Amino acid sequence: MSKVTEEEMEEIKKIVEEAFPDDPALQQVHIARKIIAREAKLHGLSYLEYIKSGKKRAVLQNI
Repeated sequence: MSKVTEEEMEEIKKIVEEAFPDDPALQQVHIARKIIAREAKLHGLSYLEYIKSGKKRAVLQNI
């Protein structure tokens, strides 16, 4: 289960939508990346360490 709160996810979505207003596909990529980065931080890992750990699979299933 994701440790990122709904409020954090909404803030991430808002920031990304403002950065890429006309590209929903690019928004989804950046939203996923930012959520994974936040999860990595919560686990005390770098982004790359988190990706390699396999923990991201559970996070992405909840998006």
